[in-house]
Amino acid sequence: MNADISAFPPIPQNSTEQQWGPVRLSDGRFRFQLWAPAEDEIRLMLDGTDLAMMKTDDGWHRVESKADYGAVYGFMLPDGKVVADPASRFQLEALDGPSLLVDPAGYTWLDHDWRGRPWEEAVIYEIHVGTFTEEGTFRAAISKLKRLADLGITAVELMPLAHFPGSRGWGYDGVLQFALHNAYGTPDNLRAFVDAAHALGLMVFLDVVYNHFGPEGNYLGRYAPGFFRTDVDTPWGAAIAYEKAEVRAYFVENVLYWLNEFHLDGLRFDAIDQILDGSDTHILEQIAQSVRTSIIDRHVHLITENPANGTDLMAERPGGRLYKADWNDDFHHAMHVAVTGEGGGCFEPFEDDPWHKLRHVLAHGYLKPGKAIVSDDPPPSESLPPTAFIHFLQNHDQIGNRALGDRLHLGLDRHLYRSLTAILLLSPQIPLLYMGDEHLSLRPFHFFADYDGEIAKAVRKNRPKEAANFGGIPEGYGEEDIPDPNQYQTFLESKLDWSEADTLGGGAWAQLIHELISIRRETIIPLLSNAAGYAGTIIDAPDKCVFIDWKLGESILQLRSNLSTEDAALPVGLGDRIYPQSDVEEGALRAATVQVFVR
Repeated sequence: MNADISAFPPIPQNSTEQQWGPVRLSDGRFRFQLWAPAEDEIRLMLDGTDLAMMKTDDGWHRVESKADYGAVYGFMLPDGKVVADPASRFQLEALDGPSLLVDPAGYTWLDHDWRGRPWEEAVIYEIHVGTFTEEGTFRAAISKLKRLADLGITAVELMPLAHFPGSRGWGYDGVLQFALHNAYGTPDNLRAFVDAAHALGLMVFLDVVYNHFGPEGNYLGRYAPGFFRTDVDTPWGAAIAYEKAEVRAYFVENVLYWLNEFHLDGLRFDAIDQILDGSDTHILEQIAQSVRTSIIDRHVHLITENPANGTDLMAERPGGRLYKADWNDDFHHAMHVAVTGEGGGCFEPFEDDPWHKLRHVLAHGYLKPGKAIVSDDPPPSESLPPTAFIHFLQNHDQIGNRALGDRLHLGLDRHLYRSLTAILLLSPQIPLLYMGDEHLSLRPFHFFADYDGEIAKAVRKNRPKEAANFGGIPEGYGEEDIPDPNQYQTFLESKLDWSEADTLGGGAWAQLIHELISIRRETIIPLLSNAAGYAGTIIDAPDKCVFIDWKLGESILQLRSNLSTEDAALPVGLGDRIYPQSDVEEGALRAATVQVFVR
C-alpha cells in the first residue's frame, strides 16, 4: 500500500495542541489531562488538593489549576485508586507513586552551536546507564565520555530510559514512556549528559520501546482499554492500538519530547516487527514525517531493530530515507556461527555454510528478503547502501541472553577476535561496540530485573529458554548456574570494572580500537556519502576467508580477511593498502589477519 501521510498530519508543536501530559498555559496555570474514556469521573490529586475533572465526548478528562514546578500529582479513579500520569515527566518514587511537575526549561543548555553529525560518521557505543559505572547514574557516566571521544567514538546509544518497574533492569519493560527512570538521575542530569557529549563531538541516541508496555504498573488498560488491541498480542503482551488517534498522539509526542527536550540526536526503535498498525499511514511513517517536518536545523537519525528484515522504511524517497539504518542481526549470527560453531536457536538458519552467509550479508545486507512494514513491495536489501545496516560483534542481547552473560572475546583466540574487530570497524556498514568492548572487559553482562512474586518466577523460569536461543548452556554447567535475574548480585556482577581499562592489556586494546577508527575516519568515511545500492561484490576466496569489494562512488573498498588457521595467498588487483599500516609480506595473507585496500 502507498501510505497517505495527510491522513495523520504531524502534531503541531504549539503547546496548546499537546494532548498528553501537563501543559503550562499563558496565564501561568496548568492544564492536567488524562484520556480515560472508560471512566465517568476522574479527580486530580494535586499537592494535597482534590479537583474534579471535566470529561469531554472523546474521553478526555481535563482541569486547569494553579501549580508550581515541583508539585506532585496523580489521578484518582472512581474506586479510589490513584494512578500516575501515563505522560508523567518524572516520578517522585516508583511507578505507583505520584508524578512530579517538571520544568522543561529549567536547564541552561550550552550546546547552542551543535548541529549533530552526518550519519556516515556514526561509530556507535551502546551503554546501559545502570551498569556503565559503579554509581550507575548520568552524572557518573559523564566522566567516561572523554575516553570514548578520544577513542574516536562518535555516538553513544543509551538503552531504554522510560520508567520501568523496580530499581534495576534493562528497560525494555518500560511503562511511563515520558518519565526518565529515576534511579539514573533527574531529567536535568540527562540534559547535562547530552550537553557534555555534544561538547566532545558525540551524538546521543536513545533506545525506545513502542511495541508493548511492561507487565507491572501499567493502568492504561483499566481506564482506557481502547489503548490496546483485543484481537492480537505481541510476545510480551497486548498489542498497542495504533489505529486510534489518541494512541498515535501519545507516541508521536513522546518521540518529539525526547528529541526536543533532551536535544537527542536520534532514536532506535525496538522490535518494530511487533509494532502492528492497520492504518493507511503506519505509525512509524507518521513518526518519521513528524520528526522531519518538526526538526529542520540539525541532524536527527532514526534507527530500527527489525527482526523481520523489512527494507521499506529505509528505502530512498524524496527528502531522503525515513529511517537511516537497521540493526543487522544476520551479520552477527553468521559471524558468530562461523567462528564459534555454536548453533540452535537464533543461530539455526546460519548453521549450513556460515562462511558463505557471512560473505553474503557483508556484501548484500540481509541473508534473505524480509517482511514489509509499510508497503507491499519492499526493495531488495542489495538496493540499500551499506550504511543502511548497523553491524556488531555483540550487543546487550547477544551477551545478556547467553546463559552466563559471557562476552565473545573470552571464548576466541585473540588474533581471531582482533581480525573480527578490524572487519567490523573497516567495513562500510555502521559499526556498533558494546560498553567494555574497547578494553576487553572481563565482566559479564547478565539479564537482570527487579520483580517480586509471580512475575519474578516467570522471568526466572524463562532464562533457560532464552539461553537455548543464544548458544545454550556451556558444557559442565546446568540451568541452576544461570544467574537469577532478580537477585541484586546479578545486577552488580554486570557493572563494568573500569580498572580493567587502565591495565596494560586494556590500554593496548583501546589503542587498537583508536587506530582502526582513525583509519575509518580518515579513509573510509569520506567515501560513504557516495555509497549507493548494489555496492557489494563477493570475491572468490579460500575456505574461511572473506573477500569483499564495495563500490563507494568512484572508489572500491576491498576487504581481504583470512580467519582460518592457515596462511593464504593474497590475490592481485588490489589498490592502496590502508590496513595494516605496518609492513606486511607482499602477496601473503597470514592466518587470522585482515588487510584492507582502497582502489
